[in-house]
Amino acid sequence: MTPLPRPLLPFMEFSALLRANDFSVAPEQTQSFIAAVGLLGPRTMEDIHRAAHATIAPSPERRDEFDALFRLAFLGQSLPASAPGEPDQDEVEAFDDRDGGAEPPETEEAEESGGAPTGAERLFARQFAKAGESEALRRFRRAAPRSLPRRKSRRLMPAKGRGRLDMRRALRDAVKRDGEVIRLPALTRRERRRRILLLIDISGSMKNQTDTYLRFGHTLAQASDRVEVFTLGTRLTRITRALRRRNPDQALGLASTLVADWDGGTRLGDALQAFLSVPRFAGFSRGALCVILSDGLERGDHVAMTDAVERLSRHAWALLWLSPLAGENGYAVETAALRSVLGHIDRLGDGSSAARVCAEVLGFERRIA
Repeated sequence: MTPLPRPLLPFMEFSALLRANDFSVAPEQTQSFIAAVGLLGPRTMEDIHRAAHATIAPSPERRDEFDALFRLAFLGQSLPASAPGEPDQDEVEAFDDRDGGAEPPETEEAEESGGAPTGAERLFARQFAKAGESEALRRFRRAAPRSLPRRKSRRLMPAKGRGRLDMRRALRDAVKRDGEVIRLPALTRRERRRRILLLIDISGSMKNQTDTYLRFGHTLAQASDRVEVFTLGTRLTRITRALRRRNPDQALGLASTLVADWDGGTRLGDALQAFLSVPRFAGFSRGALCVILSDGLERGDHVAMTDAVERLSRHAWALLWLSPLAGENGYAVETAALRSVLGHIDRLGDGSSAARVCAEVLGFERRIA
C-alpha cells in the first residue's frame, strides 16, 4: 500500500479525530476539505479553518466542540487539567478570545498576587512587552548547537580513529592495491542532537519569571529543531509551533493567544498527568532531556505530581528541574510536593534568571557524565 504524502497526514488525522468524537465525516468530505485548502492556497490557519467549516459543515450546536478539535489537531491547543475533587473532563476544551470562548472569572475570584498556589482559573491573553534579546540568550544561541546534549544514532560514519571495522571499504581499498591492505578503516556511530522537552510553569506564583522563561523557550526553539515546549498551569498547552517563529515578539504574541491560563492557579500534577495521558505528547519525552521551569508550589495533595514526575523520569533521558527560588541564599526545599520528587529528578538547579537557566542547560551533560 502506497503511503500517503506527508502534507496530507494532518488533514486525515483531523478527520479521524472528528469521527472519534462522534462527528459524521464521510471520505468525500475529507477529499473536499483537502481540495478546498489546495484551491485557497492558504496563507493563514484561519483559511484552513474556514475550509473545514465549509466542507465538513458541523451542526451549529456542536460548532464550539468542532473548533476545539480543530485547534487541538492543527495548533496543539490546550487540554484542561482537572483539579482534585473536580469531575474528570472527557471532552477536549480549548479557549480562545478570538472565537468567543468561555469568559474569564471576575478579578476578585482569582489569585493575582503571584505569591501562593491556588486552584482558581484565570483565562485571558497575556501581553508581553517588547524587549531585545539579552546577552545571556545571545551567548546561549551561539553555544547551543555544539553544547546541547547529543546521542548516538543507529547510522554509521567513517571514523578517523579506532572503531568498528569497515570491511566493505577495506576490501575496496585492497582491490585498488592488488590485495595489499595498508590500513584498516573503521566506522563509528553518528551523533545527533537529543530532543529537549521544556515544561514551563505559568501559574500565578511564577508570574515574575514567565516572560524570561518564554524568551528562553523561544531561543531554545531557534537553536535546535528537536525541541518541544509546553506550558503548565491549570491547563496543558503546546506552544512549540508558535515559538518556531524567528521574531521573538511575534512568537510570544502568538503564544499569548494559544495559552488561556496565564498567571492562574497551580495544578502541576494534573497538568503533567494530562501530558502523559496523550501518547503523542508522552512520546516527546522518551529519551529526551526534560527541563521543568517551576517553583514546585503545588496546591493541595501532591500525589498526582509525584506519580507524574516518577513516570516522566522513566521516559526521559534525564530530568532537570530549575526553580527561581533556588537562587536565594540558604535555599532549602520546604514544600512537601517538591521534596517528594527529589528522588526522581537528576538535578534541582537555579532558574532565577535567564543567565542561570542557560548555564544550567548547557552545563548539565558535563555534570552527569
